[in-house]
Amino acid sequence: MPTLPTTLPAWLALLESRHAEVHIDMGLDRVRAVKERLGLAFACPVIMVAGTNGKGSTCAMLESILLRAGYKVGLYIKPHFLDFNERARINGELASDAMLVASFDAVEAQRAGTDLTYFEFTTLAIMHLLAGARLDVAILEVGLGGRLDAVNVIDADVAIVTSVDIDHTDYLGDTREKIGFEKAGIFRPGKAAICSDPVPPDTLVAHAEAIGADLWLLGRDFNYSGDQQQWNYGGREQRRNALAYPSLRGANQLLNASAALAALEVLRLELPVSAQDVRTGLVVVELPGRFQVLPGRPTVILDVAHNPHAACALAQNLGNMGFHPYTYAVFGIMQDKDIDGVIAPMAPFIDHWCVADLASPRSASAAALVARLSALPAGDAKPGERSAAAFADPGAAFANAMSRAGENDRIVVFGSFYTVAGVMAARKTSHH
Repeated sequence: MPTLPTTLPAWLALLESRHAEVHIDMGLDRVRAVKERLGLAFACPVIMVAGTNGKGSTCAMLESILLRAGYKVGLYIKPHFLDFNERARINGELASDAMLVASFDAVEAQRAGTDLTYFEFTTLAIMHLLAGARLDVAILEVGLGGRLDAVNVIDADVAIVTSVDIDHTDYLGDTREKIGFEKAGIFRPGKAAICSDPVPPDTLVAHAEAIGADLWLLGRDFNYSGDQQQWNYGGREQRRNALAYPSLRGANQLLNASAALAALEVLRLELPVSAQDVRTGLVVVELPGRFQVLPGRPTVILDVAHNPHAACALAQNLGNMGFHPYTYAVFGIMQDKDIDGVIAPMAPFIDHWCVADLASPRSASAAALVARLSALPAGDAKPGERSAAAFADPGAAFANAMSRAGENDRIVVFGSFYTVAGVMAARKTSHH
């Protein structure tokens, strides 16, 4: 037996090296077998959240409200920006290296030669860590799809699908109907299945009905209303009035907040939450990289938007921000995305594009993106006032934008988690 790693970085390096050799077979039998051997089970309510966009925001709102209400909350959320530990939180604190190493050891001991991908192994380890933490409630974010995601070996008490849009077509299919079916795979018979997409695919509704899940649809079972100052949630039996807008800014956040409140309505007997806890929880919630406006000048906005649905929401948010003479984009994206569909809603807002290659074999070429952007019609820009340039990485692209932007201008960083993470890491280094 080779000796096992004793530190978190060494463990992650080992899992990455193994991952290259493991074929993703898109089935859950292997994960389920290791889960059984681990005896992995939660002794508290489990809320599971899937969706094309809005999963992270919904999880963060649930965590924030439940922490305010005094519960011991566990959260599994992905991906991470700077440290792997960001994926596992207990009571709002990142899990320690030692806790993660102990859970990696536990999974390895029960793996018994079963091949697991990096994602499957780390998911089992973090769920094992959370299941052993004596929680009052566990919130689990689904990575890809739902039906075949490793998280789905756990039976959720409440399952939420936030939005269904087209992304990851290689794995999930190329229509909303196919993707809706994949995401509905987290629903369970007799358990609440909440969908906050205003136009849920028929496949999702049909699957929920076929298995006998308790389906909650926006506009039928729960809804929201609001004015400039405040908003209200209405569920089957519970109303929440005079709520502050979530501190997460953006066009779709009331959909996400409503889904979170529907989940809390379902669990109101096991996990009662006061009106004040809801209000405070929504006001203080934070989530890095989701229309995150950094303090200081020029204004810097970080947003992980990487599909057309998210890019439209980002463009809408930029349009609501007030006047800035020039807007710089730090942009990098994966080759397998709908690149034109991401650029189109954003192009009218961007004067200068600083395009980066990303640290992934799937990265779209910055030079090719610059050629594509240079061919866009100039719109209402003055001659010579539009530009696009290529950079080796997001840090270099961001440094260029910072060197050119005036203090009343703004810089929007978007296109991929890798783009935002690269800028976060560069800012962290330059601040020390």
